[in-house]
Amino acid sequence: MITEFGHLALCLALAVALIQATLPLYGAYARDGRLVALAVPSALVQATLVGISFACLTTAFVRSDFSVLAVFQNSHTLKPMIYKISGVWANHEGSLLLWVLILSLAGASVAVFSKALPADFRARALAAQAMIGVGFYVFLLFTSNPFARLLPTPAEGRGLNPILQDPGLAFHPPMLYAGYVGLSVAFSFAVAALIEGRIGPLWARWVRPWTLAAWSALTCGIALGSWWAYYELGWGGYWFWDPVENASLMPWLAATALLHSAIVLEKRDALKSWTVLLAIVAFSLSLMGTFIVRSGVLTSVHAFAVDPKRGIFILSFLVLAIGGSLTLYGWRASKLENSGAFATVSREGFLVANNLVLMALLSTVFLGTLYPLALDSFSGKQISVGAPYYMATFVPLSALLIFLAAVGPLLSWRQDEFIRTKQRLLIVAAITAGGTLMVLILRGIPSGLAALGFIMTFWLVGGVVADFAHRLRYGDGGPVATLERVARLPRSVYAMVLGHLGVAITVFGITASGAWQSEVLTVTRVGQTLRVGPYDFRLSDLQPIGIKNFTAIDATVDVSEHGMPVYTLHPQTRTYTDPPSETTEAGIHSRWNGDLYAVIGKPDGHGRWQVRFHWKPFVTMIWLGALVMALGGIVAISDRFSRTLGVRRVAIILQPAE
Repeated sequence: MITEFGHLALCLALAVALIQATLPLYGAYARDGRLVALAVPSALVQATLVGISFACLTTAFVRSDFSVLAVFQNSHTLKPMIYKISGVWANHEGSLLLWVLILSLAGASVAVFSKALPADFRARALAAQAMIGVGFYVFLLFTSNPFARLLPTPAEGRGLNPILQDPGLAFHPPMLYAGYVGLSVAFSFAVAALIEGRIGPLWARWVRPWTLAAWSALTCGIALGSWWAYYELGWGGYWFWDPVENASLMPWLAATALLHSAIVLEKRDALKSWTVLLAIVAFSLSLMGTFIVRSGVLTSVHAFAVDPKRGIFILSFLVLAIGGSLTLYGWRASKLENSGAFATVSREGFLVANNLVLMALLSTVFLGTLYPLALDSFSGKQISVGAPYYMATFVPLSALLIFLAAVGPLLSWRQDEFIRTKQRLLIVAAITAGGTLMVLILRGIPSGLAALGFIMTFWLVGGVVADFAHRLRYGDGGPVATLERVARLPRSVYAMVLGHLGVAITVFGITASGAWQSEVLTVTRVGQTLRVGPYDFRLSDLQPIGIKNFTAIDATVDVSEHGMPVYTLHPQTRTYTDPPSETTEAGIHSRWNGDLYAVIGKPDGHGRWQVRFHWKPFVTMIWLGALVMALGGIVAISDRFSRTLGVRRVAIILQPAE
């Protein structure tokens, strides 16, 4: 009964979404306030119905109701409760239901927190949001029904893919989807603005908090996925330039460009068409990522759909949504005139350059991801675009981006000269030289690519320090006056500091772990010691163990430094029965300066075992930097809402279309 109730709630959500997508839009056109007023309650009712539907599916998983096909295919009575719950979205149907749940919650949030927006504009935005929902509801109900029944009811389920039975994967998809779907709000605001034919600084002021929230969630989601790959898959890496990984990176790059472009629009009423286009592109890339992962064109742990009909449906919806929004953009964008002007050497000029480099980075990833898929589809030829391509293209562009990110905030708005920022640039150069020299003294001369990474790190840190010191007028009035100015600085300044420092921390972690890591991949006997970097790894023992839903070989690896014990690692090889599969579980110990990492493989039949031992200096800084970036986004959101929630009424009166 609960299953049928969940299915009914999903059907009703589709009906409400159809109402929300049409009547308020027509009401805004016909100036009918009663129809316009339907937008807000429709969004709230839709979110409630999808929440009920999702709760019903979750109940089926928790109760191990194997009469539901999705539960039978992705659950088992022996699974721990956390993986019964995460199994709800660890499959094609459930993951899409999670998608529409977050989409409906985003629409409800706009309805609740954007009351100061003009009613017509809000109605158009919520209508655009509902149109997206309609496409996914139809897809769910007619091709991927999460409540499909299986008769007769099996006594036991097939179980969940063991590598998905991990806390990291329990939180990674919801966080990633929050980022993907969060960008739909920026998309809907862009569509509403194009329909009205007017856009300007107030539009940018309102779209930025939603974009910041999506960007922060997407940053955390990507970091969680990278961290999971690092400790769960047992290969010692954190990024493989896989199409699934790139599918999340592309909208992140577009959202980053959108955030910076919106600053120029808000400050100078410039880049109107470009900013709106970025809002469309960012969400379009999220939809494209959904197609790549959910259509069956890839074979991976993420690719749940293998039915060609589903892929065709997603592709059709993709063409309709992206094509329709770009058609609207082509029709209206030419009438959006810029009123602000600025010189090339200015903060706005460097933000524009920042956008261009981000788009070049996005194009690089887009080409490397889509070209092999297109070639395979049209010719049957399979090629692999991997790390060498991205190292040759992505890294130099990233260096240019970091150069711009450090220098841009040092410049004045509208117009500036480099000679006026000479003192601040000297601080940046001094910090860069000092930091790089310190690395050379402590660690020796790295490779050319590693040297570039360290220079990028300290250049960005130098830019943050120089800009912050300038804003504080450091040294002017003594320490007390400086502390008072620290307290008075707007949170947006601290948000920028955290965002840029987060990038610097991540770049340092990537560079240091790549330049200084040590690795041993070999076979060894119990009692044998292997040297890895400054540490000795000793395989001391192997013991079979049994857990509720798997058996394992648990290895004891004692790590010492200069003969002194450091830590004992416990890597495992696991064997699951439902479904039958084998996985590895890395043994990892994080120290302040790096990770000790051990993986145990299979026996070779001669009393030896396959092992992989790593020393990975400062690798955890990769994810620490991502968290600092996301924190910067959260601080920026708090600053935005503190400025806008107190406004009782916002009128977007900017350049009406003729």
